[in-house]
Formats: sequence, structure tokens, C-alpha cells
Amino acid sequence: MASHIVGYPRMGPKRELKFALESFWDGKSTSEDLEKVSTDLRASIWKQMADAGIKYIPSNNFSHYDQVLDTTAMLGAVPDRYSWTGGEITLSTYFSMARGNATVPAMEMTKWFDTNYHFIVPELGPATKFSYSSHKAINEYKEAKALGIDTVPVLVGPVSYLLLSKPAKGVEKSFSPLSLLSSILPVYKEVIAELKAAGASWIQFDEPTLVKDLESHQLAAFSAAYSELESTLSGLNVLVETYFADVPAGSYKTLTSLSSVTAYGFDLVRGTKTLDLVKSGFPAGKYLFAGVVDGRNIWADDLAASLVTLQSLEAVVGKDKLVVSTSCSLMHTAVDLVNETKLDDEIKSWLAFAAQKVVEVNALAKAIAGQKDEAYFAANAAALSSRRSSPRVTNEEVQKAASAVKSSDHRRATTVSARLDAQQKKLNLPILPTTTIGSFPQTVELRRVRREYKAKKISEEEYTKAIKEEISKVVKLQEELDIDVLVHGEPERNDMVEYFGEQLSGFAFTANGWVQSYGSRCVKPPIIYGDVSRPNPMTVYWSSVAQSMTSRPMKGMLTGPVTILNWSFVRNDQPRFETCYQIALAIKKEVEDLEAGGIQVIQIDEAALREGLPLRKSEHEFYLDWAVHSFRITNCGVKDTTQIHTHMCYSNFNDIIQSIINMDADVITIENSRSDEKLLSVFREGVVYGAGIGPGVYDIHSPRIPSKEEIADRVNKMLAVLDTNILWVNPDCGLKTRKYDEVKPALTNMVDAAKQIRAELAKVC
Repeated sequence: MASHIVGYPRMGPKRELKFALESFWDGKSTSEDLEKVSTDLRASIWKQMADAGIKYIPSNNFSHYDQVLDTTAMLGAVPDRYSWTGGEITLSTYFSMARGNATVPAMEMTKWFDTNYHFIVPELGPATKFSYSSHKAINEYKEAKALGIDTVPVLVGPVSYLLLSKPAKGVEKSFSPLSLLSSILPVYKEVIAELKAAGASWIQFDEPTLVKDLESHQLAAFSAAYSELESTLSGLNVLVETYFADVPAGSYKTLTSLSSVTAYGFDLVRGTKTLDLVKSGFPAGKYLFAGVVDGRNIWADDLAASLVTLQSLEAVVGKDKLVVSTSCSLMHTAVDLVNETKLDDEIKSWLAFAAQKVVEVNALAKAIAGQKDEAYFAANAAALSSRRSSPRVTNEEVQKAASAVKSSDHRRATTVSARLDAQQKKLNLPILPTTTIGSFPQTVELRRVRREYKAKKISEEEYTKAIKEEISKVVKLQEELDIDVLVHGEPERNDMVEYFGEQLSGFAFTANGWVQSYGSRCVKPPIIYGDVSRPNPMTVYWSSVAQSMTSRPMKGMLTGPVTILNWSFVRNDQPRFETCYQIALAIKKEVEDLEAGGIQVIQIDEAALREGLPLRKSEHEFYLDWAVHSFRITNCGVKDTTQIHTHMCYSNFNDIIQSIINMDADVITIENSRSDEKLLSVFREGVVYGAGIGPGVYDIHSPRIPSKEEIADRVNKMLAVLDTNILWVNPDCGLKTRKYDEVKPALTNMVDAAKQIRAELAKVC
């Protein structure tokens, strides 16, 4: 019985790639230095899988930014603004597309399906020319082969690539990138031919869009693409991999009818209905890559249950055609439990990170082949039993309170317009009020202070003094810039979800459980293992300290329940909405304590609300009902004069705008500039939004500094579709990833642009 891994984490166990990328971007190292780190990481990953007994080991899923951008480079689909003149794509061009540069903005970045991973959205049009311009796939295949490891090269499939693309700026919005299918297939043919000539016997096409609700012409594109590629693929075993959800019956039929395809990969963790499709009919002679080990969470697999599933599939497809696999790439989980020093032994026994999941996959493959490791399976069963019976998991009082929330919709008593009037009388803000989203740059010194405090190398008194000094610096800077509603900069927080999780019961934390979010950005998701409650206030002290330093309104900064849920590794022994309601009740207590402490503006970030939207439309309503309800629970008891903000970023919000309105926040700040102001289109189409709204005026994920004129132009576009009295002026997102020499001029230009437009509006009046 064979085993397969869809993909593997790239950053390395100690985030080696992150530090190499940032050193290269800062000009402190060369491209050769970056490639040396990358080569060593790839070799380590391949060797680890080979030593574990994995037969089908992926290559070309390592990336310096993301796999979709790698495909854009492979196809030579570089937007004109980057002045690329052809030839092999350089790192300079590649990173300019990802991050922008001094003269041009980056390409749009959005979420990879319903994960916290991001990708750079291809910009295509009728005039886009394609050419084979990055030989990364063949180079990595040969690199592994030189180490004695035969790999399965992985490519983003041609149809999913186009379905994930958007019309380039200046191209009619009605343009369908899918119309370019015949134009990109010649490049795919060149890549396939090179891989075949180099000795590849298998090739994997990731086509995750097959799990979405596709129209007939989109499904027809899969048939057309793989029919066109059939002669080039001759002699290769071809795996088409899907993940993240069930494959609809129509898509299953289309996929399993592709004559050029040898094998099909399915997520059987989140796609349990696909199991029924396989059992009701699977093409004879084809391979089934059964994704039974969860690639998106960190809980140890129920090996006995997975073995039963595999045995039932063996009866359908045959022993020699069944391959044990992960449900998706392991890049969505942490790297290795061996690196963990903070987790206690009991919780650690319940978990499996990427390295452990590789072992689980191979153990299942051996078991189905009659070589079951009885001791390994027994230890797994004992760990699962320990988790089910542990008193740490259950809090009856919390469960009772969460169950009771279903009896009310938790709306505030008055309308948003009445609340905004009451808030304006108290806050006395100008039109087009300026603010930022929360965080300010996380300097090396600030990180050192937090690190030394956690390691008990400095006292609590020294730590408090240092954080107060940082807050004072941030407050003073904002006052000098003349920003209207201030933030304290979040110097006490390394990561907003981790910060709150550390102060809530039912959470556990890792020392090195890093997961890539985009580029070099890594997060360390907390682990929700039990019922959630708030033992003590979490942010009241620092918010009060910050407010005491200024007469201007100071925002209290919280992370919302849906975002905490979606950016954590969530327990899988109860429905997600139950856990979310528990978190919402904990945040509600914090909101009420902030209000009692004199904080008049409270921001409850729900950056990940859209991210958690199920991939199938039939499941949208249920998710949005409990997600929006969870947000309303957090702030339903505050006074009319307390202004509730929320923030969202880097997703497509247009299709959930009514749910955003239904959240009933007083003000929403929302990413807008990097997505080419796509958000504004919903207001042009007649959606009426009566609450305060701040579509972002510049992209904070790029080092580029926008001019005053550019920002003013964006604000004027907003004023064309939004009322003056509800519009706020703010960046797209928090500023923690930027440097002060980027932040100061950008915010100066932002405030100056707001003042200029205020003056222009005053003249008109």
C-alpha cells in the first residue's frame, strides 16, 4: 500500500525561510544566500518524507511567496507596470509583484479558499502574452533527483489558475480569464515535456476549484484542458488533487471522466460526502488518493476510524489502486511536535503536527497492507481516550451559558443612525475622521523586551515601564500627525489571536507552532482544546494607560470571536459554532469592562469572518447566521454613546455585504486599496450602508509610500458612492509589519489628504 503527502510546510522548523527572505528584502544578504537556505530546507523536507517511507513525495510546492504567484511566473503573466522585458523571471520582478516597489503597487492579495493562507491574484486580459518564464518546477525535480529522491512535481492546475485570476486593471470587468485557457496550455505542455524528459513518472495538478459550485462552462473547461494536454501527458501518471470540501456530484463526474488522468485525490476529512460518491461509482483501473489524515488541524488522527474508511475504499478501488494521503497540504499545520517545549505531556499526546502526520499516513498505509503496528495504534487509541475523558476539556457552566445565547439575537436597542448621532455629540469628530487599524511597527527592541519578559530575564516592573514608553511614543506620534481617533499600537502583543488566547481558559500555546500566512509572515495559532471562558480582564489596563496619555479618543482593541476561532486550531469534538459562542461571551465581558473603564471607542476585529465562509453556497446561510450573531453578542450591552468598530481585510466581501450590515457595528474599516477598490462596486450597484465605513486608502503590506494625491484620489472615489458623514480615512490594515520610516510619511500623506478634502468640501458648502 502506497502513501502520499499533498504538500509540506515551507518555512522550516525554526522559520529559517522567513528570516532568509526578510534579510534578502532588507539588502542584508544576497540571492545566493536565500537560495542556500531554500535548498537546505527542501533537501531536509524530502529526506524526512523519504525516511518515513512515503512513496509519493511532492516537489515544487516550496515557494518564496505562494504557489499561485509561482505559476504566474512560470507563465510569464507579469503585468506591464513591472517593466519586465522577458526571459527568466528574476527575484526582483517576482517580489515586486508580491510586495510592490518604490514606484508601483503590488498585485492584489487574497485568502486561499477558506484558510488563513494568502495568494497573489493573477491579473489577466485579452492582451496578456504567455511564455515559459520560470523553470522552478523542473529545477526542483532535478534537485531532488540528485539527492536520490524521485518526487511528484506539483503544478497549480490550468483551470484553477484561471478561475482564481481576475481581469487586469483597464480590462472590462466582464472579461473571463477562463477564455485564455488555450493560450496558457502551450506553456503547460513545455513544462510537462521537460519534466517527462527529466524522468518524472508522476505529475500532480492541484485543481481545488473543483470543490466549489461551478457552472457548466467551467466544468467543460476541465474536460477541454486535460483533453488538450493528453498527448503531452502520455507516458506519465497524472494525479488531479482536490481539497478543502466535498466535490459536487457534477464535478466528480467530470473529473473521473478525464481519460488523461490516472489518479484522483480527495479530501475525506472535510469532504465526507465525497466518500459516498466514490463508493457509488469509481472508474476501473484508476488510483484513489484518499485524504484521510487532516492537513488543516493539529489533532492526532483517529487511526482506527481511518483504517475502517480505507478498508471500505479498498473494496471499491482495489488494494493496488488505493493510496493513503493527507486531506490537503500540510502547510496549514505546524511543523513538528519535537520542537515543542511549552505543551504539557497530556495535551501533547493529543496532537500531531506535519512531521507526525507523515508518520500517521505511512502507518495507515502499512496497516491496510497487513503490516499494522499494534503498539503505535494502541498508543493512538489511548491518547484519544485521554482527550475524551480529561476534566480539562469540559466546563459545564460555560456550556450552559453558550447554549442559552441561542434564545436571543443580541441586537443593540437603537438604530445605528441614532447611535452615531449620540456618539458624535460625545466624540466631536471632524468629517472624514482619520484613524489607524490598531498595531504600529514591531521594532527589534520591542520584540526583545517581550521575549526577555517571557523568559523571565527582566522583571514585570521593567517590562511595564518599557511598554508604557512605547505606548507614549505611539500616542505622541499620532498626535503630531493630527490623527483623530488613536490606537495604543499594541506593543504588548506579538500576535493578536495568541495574545487573547493566552488569557482565556481552554487554550494551549506552542513554542514553535508557526504556520505561514503569506510571504515571510508567520502566525502561531493557539490550540483550543476545551471550553472557553475569561478569568480576568485582558486589555483594560493597557487601554486605560493609553487613554490617560491623550485627550483624543483612544480605541480599545479586541479580536472578535469569529476571527479567534478561524485563526486557531479548533477542537474537533464539538461544532465550531458552539466554540464561537463561548468565545463571544468571553469577549462580551471584556467589552463591558473597557466601557466601564472609560474607553469610548472599542474595535472588535473580525478580519477572518469572510475567510470562514464555506466553499459551497448551500452552507453559507448557516455559517453567516452564527458568525454574525457571535459578533453581536460581544457588544449588545454597551451604551449608545460607546462606538463599536470592526475591521476586515484581504477577502472578497462583496458577496456578504448584507451580513456585514447585519453585524450592526457603528463603524467598519475594511481593506480596499490592494484589491483595486473592488469593495466600492457594491455601493455603485445600489447597496445602502448607513453605518460609518473606512475603506482602506493604502496598502500596508507593501513598503511603497503612497502620495497625498493618490490617497486623495481614492477618498474622492469613495465620496462618489458614500455619504460624507459616514466615511472614515484609514489604511487597509495594521502597521506591525512596516517600519517607522515607511509609516510616518504614509500617515502624514493620509492625514494631509483628509484635511485637503475637508477644506474642499467646506468651500462647496
